[in-house]
Amino acid sequence: MDSSAVKVVQGGPDVGVQLMEHRWDKVLFTGSPRIARAVMAAASRHLTPVALELGGKCPCIFDAMGSARDLQISVNRMIAGKWSSCAGQACIAIDYVLVEERFAPILIKVLKSTLKRFFPEADHMARIVNERHFERLSNLLKDRSVAPSVLHGGSMDSKNLYIEPTILLNPPLDSAIMTEEIFGPLLPIITVKNIEDSIAFVKAMPKPLAIYAFTRDAALRRRIVDETSSGSVTFNDAVVQYAIDGLPFGGVGQSGFGQYHGKYSFEMFSHKKAVMKRGYLVELTLRYPPWDESKVTLMRYLYRFNYFAFVLSFLGLRR
Repeated sequence: MDSSAVKVVQGGPDVGVQLMEHRWDKVLFTGSPRIARAVMAAASRHLTPVALELGGKCPCIFDAMGSARDLQISVNRMIAGKWSSCAGQACIAIDYVLVEERFAPILIKVLKSTLKRFFPEADHMARIVNERHFERLSNLLKDRSVAPSVLHGGSMDSKNLYIEPTILLNPPLDSAIMTEEIFGPLLPIITVKNIEDSIAFVKAMPKPLAIYAFTRDAALRRRIVDETSSGSVTFNDAVVQYAIDGLPFGGVGQSGFGQYHGKYSFEMFSHKKAVMKRGYLVELTLRYPPWDESKVTLMRYLYRFNYFAFVLSFLGLRR
């Protein structure tokens, strides 16, 4: 495509500010809620419609597994959904895990052994995108109230922007690691008495871009769908919904609004213009003044969709 169809403009926040000074038909922004507010404020000056994709704290509800095979496959997929190729630096990455107290030790054991197998060397792990985000993630772990909850990992190399895959158990719920989007290789595990309690936990948090749940319990799956609000719900896997262009992708509430991917991208960036054409064969004069009682009566029948009464009255068969 030539530059009249597609134009790429590179730059930082200053370039973004300049772009938003122009009048656009539609703006799609992906990033943090803080910057999204500035984008919306700038777009409002021209009444430009905006779509936002903001991510958030995507939870993973992990139910007790009935077999060792199911558990291992679930852990493999969970690791892929958290660390994968970008060290958790994705808007749809798993942010934290909810699991029953009784099942947590088993889950943590399998997580540790699988992480060692998947990432035997530091070179196998993606780096943090820049120094600012490395410092932000480091501060999450350095929080005095959070540090004691680290169960696995936690080592960091500022020179190489490397942070080891890290598992935390029950960090304080009011700490930054549990109130801000992590966007990195840190995984808090929060225990609940019963797995059903995880639904209330998720509902108490801002609406996420995605909810993940590993479970064979059909009743639990139905409750998650019916009682929670999120951009999407994926059962027994994570992140893969992003690659299915037949599904709409987008958030709700604090995780954004507007849906795209596949045909939904076309619809989002298109305006559905209504076009109507009439002929001259039929003409109802009741729409024109003066309006006497008979015309008003006919109009009332039309507005109430009482076509039978309208026809009778129009033919003079009903007063």
